[in-house]
Amino acid sequence: MTLPHTGPPKILMLSLHGYVGAEPELGLPDTGGQVVFVLELAKQFRELGHAVDIVTRRFEDQPEVDDMGGNLRVWRIPYGGPDFVRKEDMHDHLDEFVRTFLEMAQDGGSNYDIVNSHYWDAGHAGQRISEELRIAHVHTPHSLGAWKRQDMAGDPQKIESNYRFDERIRKEFLTFRRCDHVIATTNQQVELLSDEYDVPSNHITMIPPGIDEGRYTPVTRSQAQSRRRKFKFRKNDVYTVGRAAANKGYDLLIRALPELHDQVPDARLQLAVGANSRADERKVEKWKALAGELGVSDAVKWLGYVPETEMADYYRAAPVFALPSRYEPFGMTAVEAMACGTPCVVTVHGGLEEMFDFGAHALFADPKRPREFAVMLSMPLRYPQLRDRLSIAGGRFARRQFGWRGIARRTLNVFDRAKSTHDWDYHESG
Repeated sequence: MTLPHTGPPKILMLSLHGYVGAEPELGLPDTGGQVVFVLELAKQFRELGHAVDIVTRRFEDQPEVDDMGGNLRVWRIPYGGPDFVRKEDMHDHLDEFVRTFLEMAQDGGSNYDIVNSHYWDAGHAGQRISEELRIAHVHTPHSLGAWKRQDMAGDPQKIESNYRFDERIRKEFLTFRRCDHVIATTNQQVELLSDEYDVPSNHITMIPPGIDEGRYTPVTRSQAQSRRRKFKFRKNDVYTVGRAAANKGYDLLIRALPELHDQVPDARLQLAVGANSRADERKVEKWKALAGELGVSDAVKWLGYVPETEMADYYRAAPVFALPSRYEPFGMTAVEAMACGTPCVVTVHGGLEEMFDFGAHALFADPKRPREFAVMLSMPLRYPQLRDRLSIAGGRFARRQFGWRGIARRTLNVFDRAKSTHDWDYHESG
C-alpha cells in the first residue's frame, strides 16, 4: 500500500505509550522525558518546513486530535481498550495498532515521507508500517532492554514476568536489523547497540536530546535567592525531579544523605517525585520508610509533582541538582538544570558523563557508592569557586551543545540519508 504524496514533506513520529499530548501532564505513568523529546523535536521539524503527525494511543477520555498549528498535530489511534496500558504490556496490542493505523491513514488520505519511531514498542510497529507504506524508518530506542535487565536486582523470574525482557529484546533486535537507521542518544548506547545487539557502527548515529534554550536560562544571584525563598529551599539543599521509577535512584540518593551529613551537616534533599498511581505511591512510601530507617526523615522533603510552568524556576532555586539514576538513557533533567546555571552531580550509569568535562561542566559519580556520591554532592556546597565555575561553564556548555534547533537539523540529515538508502534498495530490488 502506497499513499499518494502531496504538500510539504511529512514525517510520521510514533510514540505509543503514556499520555502524549500537546500539553502533556508530565509525571503521569510512562509520561516523562521521552514525551518532551518527541514534542520538542516535532516543533522544530515544523519550524524547518515539515508537516508532522505525532501518532500515539487513544484511551480514557482523550480526544482524537490535538492540533498544534502549522502542520503539526498529535493524532491518537484507538487500540488496546479504553484504559491505560503499561509500556511493558504493549506487546499484546501492537498488531491491532498497526492494522487500525493503516486503515485510518488510508481512509484519511494521510501520506508520509518517513517513519521516526521512539522506544521499542513504536519501533516494532513502525517497522511494519514502513514496510507496508514502502518508506524509510529511522528508530530512536531511548533505552535498551538488555541494559535495563542487567541493572535490575531481584528474582529473575519475577523480573521477567513483570517486564517481559526476552520478548522486548527480541523485538528490539529485529527492529535494529530491519530499520534503515538507528539514532542513539548517548555514546554508551552506541556501544551497547554494537555489543549486545550486533548493530554495525555505520547503522547508528549518536544525537543527544535537546533543551528549550529560551526557557531554561540562568538568572542573577538575587533572582535565584528570591526563587529559593519562594520554594523554601535552603543554601545546602540538593534537588532532583522525575517519575516514581526504580531506575531513578531516589533510594540511592537517600542512602547517600547520612554520608553527606558528615561533610555538610545541614544538607537536605528536595525530591520532586511524581506519583500518579497506587503503585507509584507504594514506591514513595518505601523510600520514606528507608529515610526513617537511616534516621534522615527530617532532612528529606517530598515535593510531589512540580508543574511544568515552574520547572525552570525550581532548577534555578536549587543549590545543587542530583541525577542519581541506576541507569539513565540520557538524563534530560540534568541538562535542563545545567542550562539554568545550577551545579549538577550526575550518575555514571548512562553515558551522560562522557559528554562533560569533570569539574568544569558537571561532577559525576557512582550513586551505588553512597560515600562517593555524597562527596561529589558536597563539593559545590562547600566551595563557592567550584560552584560558580560549574554554574557558568556548565550552563554555557548545555545551551551550546543541546539546543533543539541544532538537534533537529542533525536528525533531518539522518532522515535524508536513510531515505536515499531506502529508495536505492527498492530501486535495486525492482
